[in-house]
Amino acid sequence: MLNAMTLDQLRVLAAVAETGSFSAAGRRLGRVQSAISQQVQSLEAILGLPLFDRTLKSPTLTESGQVLLGQARQVLAEAAALQAQAAAMGGGMEPELTVAVDNLFPSPPLLNALRALRGQYPDLTVTLYTAPILAAERRLREGAAHIALCGLMPGDGGDLVAQHLMSIAMIPVAAAGHPLARHGAPLSREMLGRHVQLILTDPAAPADSPNFGVISPRVWRFVDLGRRLDFLRAGLGWGNMPEHMVSPLIQSGELSALTLTEPGLLARRIPIHAIHARDRPPGPAGRWFLERLLAACRA
Repeated sequence: MLNAMTLDQLRVLAAVAETGSFSAAGRRLGRVQSAISQQVQSLEAILGLPLFDRTLKSPTLTESGQVLLGQARQVLAEAAALQAQAAAMGGGMEPELTVAVDNLFPSPPLLNALRALRGQYPDLTVTLYTAPILAAERRLREGAAHIALCGLMPGDGGDLVAQHLMSIAMIPVAAAGHPLARHGAPLSREMLGRHVQLILTDPAAPADSPNFGVISPRVWRFVDLGRRLDFLRAGLGWGNMPEHMVSPLIQSGELSALTLTEPGLLARRIPIHAIHARDRPPGPAGRWFLERLLAACRA
């Protein structure tokens, strides 16, 4: 019986409830009152429940009608969203957008761009992966993401289109009580190598993948940048961290910035790009998102 229910009957139910009468609902929907009454009666027959109390001056929702009205509105909203998304896809918009983001990338510009994207394309399905170092580019190459926001691996990258977004300033740090922080003089490679270095790693990367910025033979590996920061604050090692994450902790005295005898020993800035596969360019929503992201990064 429920297969006979139509969206039009649900629209009529909502219109009568909102306008307070069959005649007013007919005027809203551009129909005669008898057609409205017939649709309501048909819906009541399908559901096996009275939806309106007709003994009063104006049709009033029964208790069952009040419950079912809320569900009817939800169905109508979902149907409208389905229709809007189908129309957008028919116009060339991608059905979904998947973005892989290196966890070095700061949140504010990403949040601003995604908030604007939601306002412009409210029905677009967005999937966001926060990826460990090197993993965002790999997700893109594997086809699991449409766009990646990350540092580029060395190489020609001829299969990728890259747009520079920003450069992340990096600072080597240790807890204020760590021996390296108390050393009081610029630190050599030898001195750094005597202590545990906390590094980021991609657990899914091949075993022969290059290790960038690894100085010490004693390393603890982390996938999550926030977890590594916790261990740095606890004094369990030293590491090279994004400035935007550690500046407040340096100012408060909880962490100390380390001065090195060789300034080029560790990366001082990491360029971050928005990349996509050359043979799989983003659709209208993806391009719109990248424009807003670039503007947010510049701001």
